[in-house]
Amino acid sequence: MPAVNEHHQHTHGHSHGHSHAGANGRRLRYALALTLGYAVVEVLGGLWSGSLALLSDAGHMLTDALALGLAAAAAWIAARPPSARHSYGLGRAEVIAALANAVFMFAVITVIAVEAWHRLAAPEPVRAGGLMTVAGMGLVVNAVVAWVLAHGESTLNVRAALLHVIGDLLGSLAALTAGAVIYFTGWTPIDPILALFVCLLILYSTLHLVRESLHVVMEGVPLHLDLPTVGRDMAHVPHVISVHDLHIWELSSGKIALSAHLVIDELQHWETTLARINHMLLDTYGIEHTTLQPETPQTTHLIHRMQWQPPRGSDH
Repeated sequence: MPAVNEHHQHTHGHSHGHSHAGANGRRLRYALALTLGYAVVEVLGGLWSGSLALLSDAGHMLTDALALGLAAAAAWIAARPPSARHSYGLGRAEVIAALANAVFMFAVITVIAVEAWHRLAAPEPVRAGGLMTVAGMGLVVNAVVAWVLAHGESTLNVRAALLHVIGDLLGSLAALTAGAVIYFTGWTPIDPILALFVCLLILYSTLHLVRESLHVVMEGVPLHLDLPTVGRDMAHVPHVISVHDLHIWELSSGKIALSAHLVIDELQHWETTLARINHMLLDTYGIEHTTLQPETPQTTHLIHRMQWQPPRGSDH
């Protein structure tokens, strides 16, 4: 029995995906311009003031510029239409970019943590006034960039870029706080201590992002979905006897695909059954890309590793 696809839903999902990717690309380019411009200012300010907190923030911003550039390139690639070679399109470019950006964050965190440890062992003088001035300006710039990214679509790619920017935002706040403490008390160890604190905060978010990105690459069931629950809901649609060989995965961040075999009582009911299932999957779970194959009890074996059936007494 040939597989039956809901063609309209595939077309609908791709058009939305391309428009979102294009809008995300524009937001990422705006964020890149702001971040790269001010990164230079913070590097100069950090060298002049002698502040590790400010230099760590500048390091974040420079890697953010690279991260945002990578994210923008990935968004541009993901917006390209499907082809004969890549029938689902290139949406996973954004997932790969998210994973690469997370790796960059690990490198940045490691470098800053090592330098902070050295500064704790051998404190260096810090120009508190200059530190607070540059950090305050950086706080404003990072807040603007974070706002630009936060108002786009929440894909893994955008979230990875936003993670870098949030790291900078916290870094600017830490540098500003360190400058105030040093200005009023002269206690310079606060500078590397706050740098380490920011590293720990960003490390937690980075590990979470890596977990999600790898889950998508390994074609795992989206974390917010429960495969048995989806199978039972499909089996509860009228005329469906059972559901087996059910697979759910993410083509790219937020774009979910599903394939399954459905045993139905009569093939003459397939057209209406298909429409009901696709409508339920879209409304309840946001699943637009479906490939469903109908079977009858006479043409299929009912012994499968994973199978879902409607509750006894259900009205079919």
